[in-house]
Amino acid sequence: MFLGLDYGTSEVKALLLDAHHRVLGSAGVPLSLSRPQPGWSEQRPDDWWAATLAVCAELRAAHAHAWQQVQAIGLSGQMHGAVLLDAADHVLRPAILWNDTRAEAECVAMMDELPALPMLSGCLAMPGFTAPKLRWLATHEPRTFERVAKVLLPKDFIRLRLTGEHVTDASDASGTTWLDVARRDWSDELLALTGLARTHMPRLVEGSEPGGTLLASTATTLGLRAGIVVAGGAGDNAASAIGMGIVRPGMGFLSLGTSGVIFVATDRYRPNPRSAVHAYCHALPGQWHQMSVMLSAASCLRWARQLLGRGSDAEVEAMAAATTPAQRAAAPLFLPYLGGERTPHNSATLRASLHGLGHDTDAAAIAYAVMEGVAFGLADGHAALQAAGTTVQRLSLVGGGARSALWAQMLADVLGVEIATHADSAAGGALGAARLGWMAAGGNLPAVCTAPVAQALRAPDAQAARLLAQRLQRFRALART
Repeated sequence: MFLGLDYGTSEVKALLLDAHHRVLGSAGVPLSLSRPQPGWSEQRPDDWWAATLAVCAELRAAHAHAWQQVQAIGLSGQMHGAVLLDAADHVLRPAILWNDTRAEAECVAMMDELPALPMLSGCLAMPGFTAPKLRWLATHEPRTFERVAKVLLPKDFIRLRLTGEHVTDASDASGTTWLDVARRDWSDELLALTGLARTHMPRLVEGSEPGGTLLASTATTLGLRAGIVVAGGAGDNAASAIGMGIVRPGMGFLSLGTSGVIFVATDRYRPNPRSAVHAYCHALPGQWHQMSVMLSAASCLRWARQLLGRGSDAEVEAMAAATTPAQRAAAPLFLPYLGGERTPHNSATLRASLHGLGHDTDAAAIAYAVMEGVAFGLADGHAALQAAGTTVQRLSLVGGGARSALWAQMLADVLGVEIATHADSAAGGALGAARLGWMAAGGNLPAVCTAPVAQALRAPDAQAARLLAQRLQRFRALART
């Protein structure tokens, strides 16, 4: 058995996988998000650990025999978050997350001081990344900054609790703006931009390699064997790729989670920062990937649910699905920039809006517009990847939004690619984490990283695509103003 732990923004997930690729059980515990000021986003690292204990207790109770057979643990996590520790490994402040935009000025300064930054780090400096947060901290919270002994990413704080070691993997480290992504090593030049050194960084491993072993005290707490391997793991997107068997160049997936991501595996480091494309290390040695990233995806549906006073995201989706083609053609246009945007705009101040409201605009039209606007945002990301020389014929759909048949078909129509959905699409990161644990315990890549059978395959519909193409053109004109 292999245990996958996935640390998202809204939930901690745990998954038990056996050596026949069967998911024996899964559990999830929701997380709360703090926004102390506009544009800020924080969580308490201790809440992640409390959720870890809860999901593990649930799986242990439901699958007692399988739980005793766990041979390895894999970790997946939200990228870019800054967990700040003092010399005694005490947390100094709440973690600043990937969707926090306070460090925009710091990004500009870093780019001015080191023009080579994008080619070294694989992307433009963006406020959500880890390094700009530390530069902001040095200016605005200098006493805290002076006490920083180690900076960890979210999943690696959990690793510290599990193993007692400061370790991260190359895929997650790629999102810090401290990694020389081509060399898969920390960059002294990039670290110097934030007044830090290698001593502040965790040890680097590959995602499929061992990244520590389970402490005896923690093993007792969790009801597991002491000394089992904890894999290097991966950032959430690379972990999802492992979960979907995306381990060869040209394979890709689309994630509809809190954020929206198009991920395509590549055989070499291929940066193209002009379009705000991310070029990062994959979770496997000698592999990289390209990503387009939008900050608000399925989270737009939650926003619409609250705006419209509905009880669930599914209810909003059902309203959108019930609209007719004529209603869709007349629906308002939604720009999905609730908290800024990355690809292709790279703007922390860009904000969402609804255009074309009228007396006859009803809740169903707004529900449809929101889902369509997210699809259009992903179309912009897809276009940026194409401009970077990356093409893909089929994308596997993962994340919470993968449950929506309407969204899946809309994405096929807008992007002009086949969209595959899978039975375990919503658990992609946790499944990938479990597979990385499996490989760290000795499993070989071809046997472990199989591609799941598609539950449904959606091809572009020509008629719907024509309507959406017209609306996408208007969407892009609005986004440029």
